[in-house]
Amino acid sequence: RLMTESGRDVQMLFLDCEDDVLCRRFTETRRRHPMATDRPLLDGIRHERTLVSPLRSRADVVIDTTSQPPAEFKRVLAGHFGLESTGGLVVFVTSFAYRNGLPREADLVLDARFLSNPHYVPELKPLTGRDQEVAAYVAADPAFGPFMDSITGMLEPLLPRFAAEGKSYLTIAIGCTGGRHRSVAIAERLAAWLKQCGGRVELRHRELDEGGS
Repeated sequence: RLMTESGRDVQMLFLDCEDDVLCRRFTETRRRHPMATDRPLLDGIRHERTLVSPLRSRADVVIDTTSQPPAEFKRVLAGHFGLESTGGLVVFVTSFAYRNGLPREADLVLDARFLSNPHYVPELKPLTGRDQEVAAYVAADPAFGPFMDSITGMLEPLLPRFAAEGKSYLTIAIGCTGGRHRSVAIAERLAAWLKQCGGRVELRHRELDEGGS
């Protein structure tokens, strides 16, 4: 009723999440689901999902928070509703491990698994793509230069168009097998290039930040 009769510009936001993650969150916070006082937690979540399904279909924005830590959710939320303090397009660059799944929030996904893998070099295995030795090893692959050139060549004309359309944020995800070496090195290099171009950049390494292996 507020959306249809108030005469105001009202947007509806719907926050979604996978059932198993919701169960874990309730368990970790030791909170009882209001619809699961006399039934298993998962049953309460599923019942609630059925009740709010009509709202989800009417929502202007749906955000899946399954794999988003609080800080990233805050940035994504601000991006959707134009709440960034200085305005303009914000580019989120994140590295990830394919074996742990793709980031759900990604707009563009780049696969770095074809590059030489530092994981199999004994002295590089315990390091990450943040370390100069690993970054140099990845950059020495003959395919690295053309790969980076193709990425920057694609983004250079796209970013102004995204900004002109009023897009507040763009998430670029770079993946490799373990999310510690190749994807991290490329994400670091890409973030540096974006900053040199004058862009607003947020860099995250999912597996490193979450303590993944």
